[in-house]
Amino acid sequence: MNIHEYQAKSILKKYNVAIPEGAVVDSPDAAVDAAKMIETNTGANTWAVKAQIHAGGRGKGGGVKIAKSLEEVKEYAKAIIGMNLVTHQTGPAGKEVHKVLVEQGIYYPGESEIQEFYVSVLLNRATGKNIIMYSPQGGMDIEGVAENTPELIFTEEIDPRVGVQAFQARKVAFNLGLSGNAFKEMTKFVVSLYNAYLGYDASMIEINPVMKTSDNRIFAADAKINLDDNALYRHPGCQELRDITEEDPSEVEAGKFNLNFVKLDGNVGCMVNGAGLAMATMDIIKLSGGDPANFLDVGGNANAETVEAGFRIILKDENVKAILINIFGGIVRCDRVAQGVVDAYKSIGDVRIPVIVRLQGTNAVEAKDLIDKSGLKVYSAITLQEAADLVKTAV
Repeated sequence: MNIHEYQAKSILKKYNVAIPEGAVVDSPDAAVDAAKMIETNTGANTWAVKAQIHAGGRGKGGGVKIAKSLEEVKEYAKAIIGMNLVTHQTGPAGKEVHKVLVEQGIYYPGESEIQEFYVSVLLNRATGKNIIMYSPQGGMDIEGVAENTPELIFTEEIDPRVGVQAFQARKVAFNLGLSGNAFKEMTKFVVSLYNAYLGYDASMIEINPVMKTSDNRIFAADAKINLDDNALYRHPGCQELRDITEEDPSEVEAGKFNLNFVKLDGNVGCMVNGAGLAMATMDIIKLSGGDPANFLDVGGNANAETVEAGFRIILKDENVKAILINIFGGIVRCDRVAQGVVDAYKSIGDVRIPVIVRLQGTNAVEAKDLIDKSGLKVYSAITLQEAADLVKTAV
């Protein structure tokens, strides 16, 4: 589950990760009030005004501004709130900004001594161990650093039996070129960040940039946290951090029916049971000349209601030119899926795109009989190759 920057920073604060003081607001006047409060508490006379959306690259898209007066705070907040922010992660459609985070400015006098680093914590799935990934070249162009100068990307693997060790934190600070108080601050920062990662069952924490100020303090100037959906039951309060306005509406709707759905940009909708079969089905679609419009795994508990819901969700995508339903009946019964397709077809009415159905396994014969007697314009396939040929004809 993705969360906003201000929510991520509230989590980090609980683990003593240093963050700039700030407040999230939804109006220009509230932004000015927040800036005044920050000035009173910290003495800061510059402020960062930052769009809050679930996407990176906000600075390049005009969603992050540094204000040097209260008038500029109001001006920037007015410009950002309500804007459609387009970044390399939002795609051309962009995302509407509903809130901004107003923070104390940490680019204070002595800017020549300021440094920006990159630090993240994530799982290395190849080894089954967490790693700390970091670079002395943080900031907006970190993707370019990884591509052009990969030798500047360092990793530190953490043994899960003992957790992050003091010598590892010191190694991170050393490789970042720090010394003195900044070195000490960074070692504490790394340990606290890793503890936050474990404590909240995060799948990733990314701080870009980690800021070394001119007086050798270390701050998480930005923060991105992904929480593991499968662990949310252990953190009841975290469910409240979810912002469904930032999510694809079709994926939100699919979640209500416990469907594993991910929207893609293709032209062939697919409904499958099992992640492995879903991936194979998407390969078949590509080989047939089409492009998958979604990943949809109905799971082992699929029934007529959930299948109908999945069918409706796929049809809402105007790019879909055909639907391929590929079910292997093991736990799920093929006749239940067939009944869901029939019910959806009759309920929706005029379905003008080809529907290709491949049902094999438990009650496959009964399922085929249901579809054949329904009178619907549904194309049946026995083998994957037959399904691929029908998809090719459809698109």
